[in-house]
Amino acid sequence: MTLAPFVGSTVGLVWDSAFVTSIADDVKRALAELSNETDAVNLARFFKTGPGEYGEGDVFIGVRVPATRSVVRAHPDLDLPEVTVLLDSPVHEHRLAGLLVLVAQFDRASKAGDDGLREKIASFYLDLVMRGRVNNWDLVDASSDRILGAWLYDRPRDLVFDLAADDDLWRRRVALLATFGFIRHGDASTTLEVAERVLGDRRDLTQKATGWMLREVGKRVDRGLLTGFLDRHAAAMGRTALTYACEHLTAEERAGYRAMR
Repeated sequence: MTLAPFVGSTVGLVWDSAFVTSIADDVKRALAELSNETDAVNLARFFKTGPGEYGEGDVFIGVRVPATRSVVRAHPDLDLPEVTVLLDSPVHEHRLAGLLVLVAQFDRASKAGDDGLREKIASFYLDLVMRGRVNNWDLVDASSDRILGAWLYDRPRDLVFDLAADDDLWRRRVALLATFGFIRHGDASTTLEVAERVLGDRRDLTQKATGWMLREVGKRVDRGLLTGFLDRHAAAMGRTALTYACEHLTAEERAGYRAMR
C-alpha cells in the first residue's frame, strides 16, 4: 500500500446517498439519545476545541465512550459508504463511532483470514486519514494500531515513514500509533526509527505519543532497546517525551536521563 492511490479518493465506492444517509442517521439518532449537555461542554474543553487549539472547531454532543461503544455494538454491519457519512460529520462522537465500526470489522476480517476485506478497510482508513477525518488524538489512538498497524505488520512499512514525515499533527500521530501494532508482535524496529525521526517535534501530542511508544518498547519488547535509545537520544528529546519514555525505569535511571538534557 502506498499513499498516492488513496489521497482524496473515495476508494471506488458508489452508493445511493439518500439511502445511506437514512441508515447512518440511525446511529446519529442513537447517539443523540445518549447525549448530555454538561458532558458536551466538558468534552469540548478537554479536547481543546477553542480558537488556536489543536481541536479547534471540533463539535461534541456529550456522549461518553462506553455509550458510543454500545451504539456501535448495535450497528456492527454498516457498509463503508455508511461509515463515510459518519466520518464526514462535524460531530466528534459520530466520527468515533464510525472508526470503532471499522476497527470491529477489521478485527472480524482478521479472525476470518479475509485479507481482501482487510486491505479494503485499511485503504479506506488511510483515505480518511489523508482527508483529515481522523482528526483528534482519541480518534487516532482508537484506530491506527488496530487497523493500519495490524495491516502493515507483515508488509512493507514505507507508508508509516511517509506519514511520520508529514507535518500534519494527526498524520504524524497515526504513524507513531500504528507502530503499536508492531510492538504487540514484539517488533520495536519501526517504532525506534520513527521516534528518532520526530525527535525535533515539540508539539505536546507528538511528544506524548513518542514517549508512550518508547515506553511500550521497554515494557513489551526489550528494556534494553529502550535504554539504548535513551542513551543515544535523551539529550535531544523534549521533556515530555523523555518523561513518558522513562516512566517504568528506576528513579535513578530517570534522573540520569533527565540530567542529559
